[in-house]
Amino acid sequence: MSIFADNIKRLREVQKLEEISDTDMKLLLSPRQINKTELVLKGKKYPAWRIVYNYALGPGKGGIRFHPEVSEDEVQSLAFWMALKNSLADIPYGGAKGGIKFNPKEMDPKDLEKLSRLYIDYMYPYLGQDKDIPAPDVYTNSQIMAWMLDQYEKKVGHHEPGMITGKPLELGGLALRGDATAQGAYIISKEMIAEFLPAQPDIKIVVQGFGNAGLFMAEKLYNDGHKIIAVSDSQGGIYDAAGLNIKELIIWKNSGQSVVDYQDGRAISNAELLELETDILVLAALENQITKDNAKNIKAKYLIELANGPITYEADQILAANKRLVVPDILANSGGVIVSYFEWAQNRTGQILDEEYLKDLLGKKMKKSWDLVYSKYRQQENKISLRLAAYAIAVLRILAAEKWRGNN
Repeated sequence: MSIFADNIKRLREVQKLEEISDTDMKLLLSPRQINKTELVLKGKKYPAWRIVYNYALGPGKGGIRFHPEVSEDEVQSLAFWMALKNSLADIPYGGAKGGIKFNPKEMDPKDLEKLSRLYIDYMYPYLGQDKDIPAPDVYTNSQIMAWMLDQYEKKVGHHEPGMITGKPLELGGLALRGDATAQGAYIISKEMIAEFLPAQPDIKIVVQGFGNAGLFMAEKLYNDGHKIIAVSDSQGGIYDAAGLNIKELIIWKNSGQSVVDYQDGRAISNAELLELETDILVLAALENQITKDNAKNIKAKYLIELANGPITYEADQILAANKRLVVPDILANSGGVIVSYFEWAQNRTGQILDEEYLKDLLGKKMKKSWDLVYSKYRQQENKISLRLAAYAIAVLRILAAEKWRGNN
């Protein structure tokens, strides 16, 4: 299944909705820069990529993913989503993404550091605070960003903390970055609940993916008094119709245990979790979780894409026909890159920005994006999806920038 082929179909919907010319569409149908190699460590080869999809609005921006299933198709799709996400959030970035194909859970920490540095050894000419700025993604973290920053600065011979975000505080990172993706999605979820479920008490929520973002999201919704009836991680899920004790489950998860081994609730598969009877389903795992094969079985009335690309194009059509409302990834999970922008801006200017000010600014930017998307959705008399509304806004901003540059 090609993820990027789905994105082309969605772009064609935007083209039809906004009457975009074929000439303009050519600017959006393929990435601007693809860098790929095979990193060699102890005789083994590890495919690696860095792709910039578009830089009309600014330098490339997007995370680096370590995962055994990473592919060029996936990295290209992630870069595409980043271009739209940054445009929708109205921050001065293009879209980019990177990845190395391997399982970091099976690698010794010293070798993990070596592989991270090897990635920079190859990619550093294409990176920089004015070229392309990486960040953490699946199975990468602030320590890996620190190794990459150090290796980059050794290669270029000067300090440049703005070349990467998601760093430790001691190297110019922001405390706010740790749960920024979940914080942004939480803000969007509150806006969605206010519009669609304002009078409903005891809202039931299922969270697929109890990693960093999913865990924080579950915690915030739980603290608001909502009932989290199921969560899952890569090993499987846990379900309790009466609601899980998320505070205790977080302690359990942070001790290194899987949620499937938690003492309370009933163990269920990820497939079962997706099809539970619930009000809201938060998708915080990986791509292609809801497809044409299981979309018809989704009972959640509202879905929030905390992960990138968890719903395929065909599944989108089925969900829409069944009156399921999807809050798209480029809106819901943009909090992470917005705070990365704050970090980059602080690194570039040397100013130390107050955390409460930045938290307030994140809230304002997320609400502004919601208002834009929801307004377009309502203007179309609910005949388009929230995703199509978000895509259209983002695409038109990119094309406007391309026009000013004389590229269309």
